Amino acid sequence: MSLQDSDFLPRWLRLPRSRNGQIALALAVVYLVWGSTYLGVHVALGSFPPLLMSGLRNLFAGIGLFVFAARRKPVWPSAAEVRNAGLVGTMLVGLSSGMLAYGMRTVGTGTAAVMVATVPLFATVIAALAGRKIGRGEWFAVGLGLAGIAILSHGDTTPGSAGGSLAILCGALFWAGGAHLAGKLKLPADLFLSTALQIGLGGAISTLVALASGERMLELHVLPVLAFLYLMLIGTMAAYVAYGFLIRHTSPIIASSCMYVNPVVAVALGALLLDEPVTRYTVVATIVILLSVGLSFWFDRKQGSA
Repeated sequence: MSLQDSDFLPRWLRLPRSRNGQIALALAVVYLVWGSTYLGVHVALGSFPPLLMSGLRNLFAGIGLFVFAARRKPVWPSAAEVRNAGLVGTMLVGLSSGMLAYGMRTVGTGTAAVMVATVPLFATVIAALAGRKIGRGEWFAVGLGLAGIAILSHGDTTPGSAGGSLAILCGALFWAGGAHLAGKLKLPADLFLSTALQIGLGGAISTLVALASGERMLELHVLPVLAFLYLMLIGTMAAYVAYGFLIRHTSPIIASSCMYVNPVVAVALGALLLDEPVTRYTVVATIVILLSVGLSFWFDRKQGSA
């Protein structure tokens, strides 16, 4: 299954035919779109409680993707594949996205993005615990990325709370665990159907938890509603399909490299639109983080050709 199977889209939305072109497009989507979702969550929280916002966003996006997938008459998954998709979705959406939204009630966009960027570290540790041999170069690239994150965090003056920070770090751990399971479990062969089931089932679980915990809709305002729609249509439907493609066709290091770039995008948008400060630490951290991503690509390709 590849992204080029989306021939039902209009011609101007047709995707690249070459594998390298598809990977480049998918990386661009997860780098830029997910970097902007921190701003989107910050705005959407003006009208939506955190868990309910995360749950409804993913539930509606999953339903929308399911409709698209059904139009293409895919091979329907087995009960085991649906179960696996629900398990992965619970980790990636129900727990990770929910914890992020919960933590961002008290943690700024730049700080939240920095904390989520610990995903590659968790992913590497989980892979090592699962028996995968991790080369020194991969550890060095992860370490360099974390050094950049530390620099970025040192220069971030946005106030936060210990509880919010812990919630976001737990979300990062759940994401890494979900990504690991997605690479190990047998999921529906159709990318769109698999993604729809993951985010739809994960969103449904998050919505039920939110309602059971007493969350209810707040007073609706225009900007938070627009932010919610952006998170649902672009930040979830488009970006999760791109990320699912990367998990299937690249290594975990390449797929999770977005976690290094997203903080740079989030900090830049926070500075432009929320007046969050940009210091010399931000500039240095940007260079270090992007260098770590480049090294991740290089070491991964070197290991693959060995």
